[in-house]
Amino acid sequence: MSKKKIHMEPFWWTWFSVGGTAAAFTLPVLMLIFGIAIPLGWMEPPVYEELSGMLTTVTRLVILVIILLSLLHWAHRYRFTLYDGLQLQRYHKLISISCYGTAIGLGLYSIRILLNF
Repeated sequence: MSKKKIHMEPFWWTWFSVGGTAAAFTLPVLMLIFGIAIPLGWMEPPVYEELSGMLTTVTRLVILVIILLSLLHWAHRYRFTLYDGLQLQRYHKLISISCYGTAIGLGLYSIRILLNF
């Protein structure tokens, strides 16, 4: 009996796709509101008390999911940029660990920030 090798590539491509979709649907709206509409005076800037009142558990969870998915999307894209763009395939394990490790580390840091806000 031969032992089957488990490939992690489909797992990471799934998170890449989901993260790209989440970022594509949410980040342009946030950039429009906070980067254009509020600075140009089209909308009133939110007051701190209003923003902190809106940060319920569900809202924090949604923000966290968007951040985590965007980070995993970035990690996968950056990994393949290093592989294909800079021709660094020989450092496969180091690049994979550093890219996904950075995404997971920043995700954990985001959890800490959202829990203490």
